[in-house]
Amino acid sequence: MSAPQEGATLEIAVDEDRCVAAGHCVVAAPEIFDQREEDGVVVLLDPRPPATAQDTVREAALLCPAAVIRVLRAPS
Repeated sequence: MSAPQEGATLEIAVDEDRCVAAGHCVVAAPEIFDQREEDGVVVLLDPRPPATAQDTVREAALLCPAAVIRVLRAPS
């Protein structure tokens, strides 16, 4: 994916049903992801973070052992 335009936002989706609660996303991007206290499943804090968060969010997605994080460019 090409670098986002300034001011563009990302769109993130997670599949909570497939989450294995490893927590790598929270370590990589705590401002975007959290975990439910009762079972550790991912909680998406910001589904449309600014484009400046792209590298951090992509790292979190790559670290996810269950591959439940999808990163897209939000529609303009």
